[in-house]
Amino acid sequence: MQTNGFFSKIRIGILAVVFVLAFLYLGVAYAKLAFTPVKEIDIQTEPLQRGSILDRTGKPLAVASPFYHIGITPSAIPDYEYFAESLAAPAGLSPEHITAVLRSASSDFLYLKKKISPDEKEAIERTVREKSLSGIRFDKIAGRIYPENALASQVIGFMGDAGRGLSGIEYAMQDVLAAKETGTPAAGKNVFLTLEANLQYKLEHIAHTAMNETQAESFMLLAAEADTGEILSYISLPAADLNTYPSSSIEEQINRPAVLAYEPGSVFKIFSTAGFLDSGKVKKNEAFFCDGKYEIGSSSGEKAVITCLGNHGKVGIREALQYSCNDGIAQMSDKAGTEEFLQSLRRFGFGERTGIELPSETRGTLKSSGDRYWSLRSKPTIAIGQEIAVSALQIVQAATALANGGIPVQLTLISRITDANGSEEYRHIPAQKKRAVSKDAADYILSCMETTARSGTGSRASLEDFSIGVKTGTAQMLDTETGKYSKTDFVSNCVAVFPVNKPKIVLYIVVTKAKGETLSGRIVAPIIAESANIIIDHLGLARGNASSFAHSGYISVETEKEKHIGEVLPDFTGKPKRLLMPLLKRTDLNIIIRGEGWVVKQEPPAGTPLTKGMTIEFTLE
Repeated sequence: MQTNGFFSKIRIGILAVVFVLAFLYLGVAYAKLAFTPVKEIDIQTEPLQRGSILDRTGKPLAVASPFYHIGITPSAIPDYEYFAESLAAPAGLSPEHITAVLRSASSDFLYLKKKISPDEKEAIERTVREKSLSGIRFDKIAGRIYPENALASQVIGFMGDAGRGLSGIEYAMQDVLAAKETGTPAAGKNVFLTLEANLQYKLEHIAHTAMNETQAESFMLLAAEADTGEILSYISLPAADLNTYPSSSIEEQINRPAVLAYEPGSVFKIFSTAGFLDSGKVKKNEAFFCDGKYEIGSSSGEKAVITCLGNHGKVGIREALQYSCNDGIAQMSDKAGTEEFLQSLRRFGFGERTGIELPSETRGTLKSSGDRYWSLRSKPTIAIGQEIAVSALQIVQAATALANGGIPVQLTLISRITDANGSEEYRHIPAQKKRAVSKDAADYILSCMETTARSGTGSRASLEDFSIGVKTGTAQMLDTETGKYSKTDFVSNCVAVFPVNKPKIVLYIVVTKAKGETLSGRIVAPIIAESANIIIDHLGLARGNASSFAHSGYISVETEKEKHIGEVLPDFTGKPKRLLMPLLKRTDLNIIIRGEGWVVKQEPPAGTPLTKGMTIEFTLE
């Protein structure tokens, strides 16, 4: 028993010695760690890569790129001034700022600067090695680079620091673009847009020029394939540079074509008249008399008056659209049933979201006849594009119905989706919506739009060697302070479909709050023509004296021949500018040409005998 006790004491002594030695070892190790300067530390865990956003040709618009946060441990930095002086230049910070951050630190770890690029990190690493700095590390985070800066920025959208999309496609396609972190990890998928960057660049150049010339507050342009609904160009100005998005203004971030609802004015008349014609209540050859003012009254004494731009006399649908006659359109609305009229507008998509792949899309506003704000003047006023609020996307979608024989198509910004290895997982297939109007009604309105381009309010949008149909509109904006229509602020817009005989493109442009001239036919129609020419050439569409679409069907129009001047001056009214150009070669006459488009006035008048040296002045619109 004594022997066992002896050995027990030995075991206890050995255990005590081992415990003491272990305690001393841990103490020394802890002390070594506590007093060893913290050198540069890289977080080695690679974040899963987010998918890219590209244009339809594969040009990168948003790509994953690592960024780094500069982390510092104040207690591991022996000399704040030396550290600050050494790090200031490569970090892009002042020595005073760095020193102040170190001295005011409330914890022993903080981020000195966030989201630096790989190049910035490399420069700082070089300084850390050369200056033997301690107490600094780099935390790697998932980042995003936008190679085209502000190009189509509202469509592409922005990804925040947390790796989630905050706007645009980055937000709407978050689940597709984001890497899969649960289950089997996988990189995000790549989203190819329907936009083409080169075309977008060309049209944005036109848009910026127009903004400067009109001194407008904002500008929108949408160009879509008429038969597929694929958006080729999407412009909203002003726009933010996505690489500096956090510092951009709210005005630059607003996605106007999707979220803004406004009264379109006379552009809307093409949809109203399509509905009237489709209902059978108004005939193609039916005439209405415009005396410059539409009046309607009720038995209760309620009265409504809508003024017109002029006294247009006898007008049918074609003339009412050609001259944008409020009186004529309002009279047509009298013949249509209220519910029937509103239902036709809903079939075009007004009052509903288009369903395009963008967040926060507006429904616009389309009142019902039971609405408490419905009045005697509501139906005729809606028919001319007031008392209704639409989005630019809704106008484009509705116009696809006219371009496709009465059937609208679903608009889209997504062309295809691939996985990280390039294998295609989705490709857009055009989807038609429910028929809006009959083919006959759609084709006739499209022919009226061509007439408007040839010799109506949209003549400045006309293309000499390519058929185009347009409708212009200039609407007073509501003054939010007075609750009344402004006398200075207007929405000037124009929609176009081309070519008319076999529509390929729907083009829509909106200029808001232009300074000086505001009439759409004068400031937006020329931009339509310029943009259409760019699109036609970019897509390689064949030019030439295309067949014209008029009245009840397609008919061929012979090329106009040059007018020859004999002993008397012929009538040049309605003739295009190109037919006047040979006259400039005449040395016996003084020819003056004012404006663009077609001749609306000539001095002296037709039939005047010619004399040598006579001055002949042509006014074009």
